Amino acid sequence: PKAAKSAADVIVMDLEDSVAPSEKPQARKNVIQALQEVDFGNKTVAVRINACDSIFQYKDVAEIIEQAGERLDMFVIPMVGNAKDVYAVDMLTTQAERSVGRKKRIGFGMIIETPLGLSNIDEIAGASKRNESLHFGVADYAGSTKSRTTNIGGPNPNYGVLTDKDGDKPRDFHWGDVWHYPMSRIVVAARKYGLRPVDGPFGDIADPEGYKAQCNRGAVLGCEGKWAIHPSQVALANEVYSPSEAEVTQARRILEAMAQAQ
Repeated sequence: PKAAKSAADVIVMDLEDSVAPSEKPQARKNVIQALQEVDFGNKTVAVRINACDSIFQYKDVAEIIEQAGERLDMFVIPMVGNAKDVYAVDMLTTQAERSVGRKKRIGFGMIIETPLGLSNIDEIAGASKRNESLHFGVADYAGSTKSRTTNIGGPNPNYGVLTDKDGDKPRDFHWGDVWHYPMSRIVVAARKYGLRPVDGPFGDIADPEGYKAQCNRGAVLGCEGKWAIHPSQVALANEVYSPSEAEVTQARRILEAMAQAQ
């Protein structure tokens, strides 16, 4: 209910990493109940299901579709490694939708969070007509690449370069963006296939300036949004990713000029 009343554009209910294995059946029931009872307004409502290599995914897909009604908009699929993973979820989803006569087709958002997924990102992005977005799972990506990270989704003070020597003058150290390559690959693949690129989480909820800096980095690269894992991050993401009044005014003037030219 709190998320439904927030200023977030998309609500993602989680059945994967935030849920202990012993609690997953009850969590699934809670999600189904929320989809049945909570008024989400006009928000996009998604569920992050369990991964293809888990014993929970098929029940996540089948039971949610069979019991939760039409409110669900999207499955967020974690740990996607190749097109076959997407096809597997698509097959389950299609069978369940047909069995209950579901009218609204469920979309897919794929989380890229492994070297396998990043290396196969083009085939993943084009694997299904249900695909709507690509997301960067920075925490698992860091773990799977054995990156020396100090936080979730933030910079590392050791990732940078020194300026050239100039006599005895002090040399400057410039921080780099350790996540630039995977983020750029995600944006390019998403745009190639008409999907939305979405930046992942930023773990330090006590650092709003750091979160906003990462929002700006993602927006400059071409992302359309960023995960907010704490209510305090929602307003910051909306501030960065929403068009300014000046941008809206300029866009309207362009449309007006085009209309007059015709």
